[in-house]
Amino acid sequence: MPTIPVPIKGFGTINPVVVQENTVGSNDASSTPEDELVRQGLEKIQAQRVYWYSYLTTIDFWLVLLVGQVLALCITATNTFSSFLAENDTSIPAFQVMFTYVLIIIIYLPICLYHYGPRKWGRVALRHGWKYLIFAFLDVEGNYFTVLAYRYTNILSAQLLNFWSIVCVVLISFFLLRVRYKLFQIIGILVCCGGMGILLASDHIQGTNGGRGENMLKGDLFGLLGATLYGVSNVTEEFLVSKRPMYEVLSFLGICGLCIIGVQAAIFDRHTIEGVVWTGPVIGYLVGFTLALTIFYTLAPIILRMASAAFFDISLLTANFWGVIIGIRVFGYVIHFMYPIAFVLIILGLTTYFLAGSMLGDSKKPWLGENQEGGVAGIGTAKLKALNAAKKAQVEAETTVEV
Repeated sequence: MPTIPVPIKGFGTINPVVVQENTVGSNDASSTPEDELVRQGLEKIQAQRVYWYSYLTTIDFWLVLLVGQVLALCITATNTFSSFLAENDTSIPAFQVMFTYVLIIIIYLPICLYHYGPRKWGRVALRHGWKYLIFAFLDVEGNYFTVLAYRYTNILSAQLLNFWSIVCVVLISFFLLRVRYKLFQIIGILVCCGGMGILLASDHIQGTNGGRGENMLKGDLFGLLGATLYGVSNVTEEFLVSKRPMYEVLSFLGICGLCIIGVQAAIFDRHTIEGVVWTGPVIGYLVGFTLALTIFYTLAPIILRMASAAFFDISLLTANFWGVIIGIRVFGYVIHFMYPIAFVLIILGLTTYFLAGSMLGDSKKPWLGENQEGGVAGIGTAKLKALNAAKKAQVEAETTVEV
């Protein structure tokens, strides 16, 4: 999840397909089980003749690219609102994130209870609650230590250390989740990192890297720890949302995250909270921050299903560019000529990531089995795409027979 912003930047009758989260393999109106439908659908999709650019011509690719940029804009928005809060002498990083977890609970817990009922929800909590507690801990602490990094080191060092989260994602996915990266995916990641490097270089040339930090060594260590936790958190979320419904993952993230961040806010933000003057602008900025971060948490599972944690991380590299664009209008920044070059490089890297891939992109997860039998048939998953492809083929076949 995001770094907490800081104020410095023959199947019988076919029923209509309903796109919903489904954790239990249910049969269609025929006797063919869901897993068989998925197998046939995957065979149909993967049997298509593909070229190196084939995935780039699909709606999925453009949707993934768009969602990635919306997420980057959400991060930019939270940074902007945090800057406004800082200008109003309000610095409560842990406390302000609490409202996001509360809103996530308000939205997704009722949906989860509607689908499961209290008894099933309780069984899920007992069986899987520890996983969500670990996930929430990684998310909260990754954000927290990154904030500490910005407090003690300069902006340039903190941003450079954020690259480590991409390295962590790639290594963990490779060794634990059996993800095997193609050559073009590696090239795409390197091109994106090169674009980010140009952004950092332009900041250094303009002297906007923050100068000498309060304690560079301490700040760099905090940044390294935060980036590591951040990377592990992203891979953990990709694993969870591929196996469980989004509403379940987000509702438990909200509950566990609120408990953890609440304790930290009580310990570290208690005195600053007491000194906050709750004016109209401060409340407005806090509401804007909460909404932007909630949208981020809502869209993140979709891109993690349709793409991967690695693509998710490199998509967020454009947040710096969008931050400068907003800064021109809001804070009077002057754009450096290297910024558009860097942005184009990052977008090219994101596009290169999907070259010479399959029509499923990264949505087919190796840890879910050959036919994705271990996964959920939810929005953005290869399992749902396969089900829809199989049912569409059956409808077409029946139509041909009738004619």
